[in-house]
Amino acid sequence: MEPELDDGWIVADVMRRRPQTVGVFVALRMACPGCAMSPFETVAEAAAEYGLDAKELVARLAAAAEGRP
Repeated sequence: MEPELDDGWIVADVMRRRPQTVGVFVALRMACPGCAMSPFETVAEAAAEYGLDAKELVARLAAAAEGRP
């Protein structure tokens, strides 16, 4: 069973393990897909870089991963 997604996950792992989340990063105009830092940066760090709330970002990523709008 996959662990629950949280803001400590590495961005590249989120996209690799839950590919449905890529669209969230794109919709938020985040350069995470294709970014050289994605294998090293956590979701919380990426959120901070873009001035986003990490908990809200995680909620959107989790919804996408579960197929919810």
